[in-house]
Amino acid sequence: MSQDIIADCLNQIMNAKRAKKIEVRIKRYSKFLLSILELIKKLGYLDYDVVDKELRINIKNLNEIKAIKPRFNVTTNEIDKYVRRFLPARDFGFVIISTNKGLMTHKEAIEKNIGGSLIAYVF
Repeated sequence: MSQDIIADCLNQIMNAKRAKKIEVRIKRYSKFLLSILELIKKLGYLDYDVVDKELRINIKNLNEIKAIKPRFNVTTNEIDKYVRRFLPARDFGFVIISTNKGLMTHKEAIEKNIGGSLIAYVF
């Protein structure tokens, strides 16, 4: 286990998906990780619940989810460059960006003309 709770959790989700499991249980989590998972839940890729200080994640419609390391700081004009780098097709998946207005997808950040820090991508 490393110090990056977000990358560890997303790696555990991908490992469980590759092993054809539908549920992952994680003991180490943070509020920031929960807000990332809430955004991914709204997009319909997975479902999660916190039970007895344990995070239970149900994998639904997920192909790949990974943390972006290092966490690049981007302006609105640079977002498209990273979308092309991390996503397989233009309207397939989302890049999650942490902005001063909260977590949002790359589409919302471009609409609101806000830059931020790249956190993860999911498709």
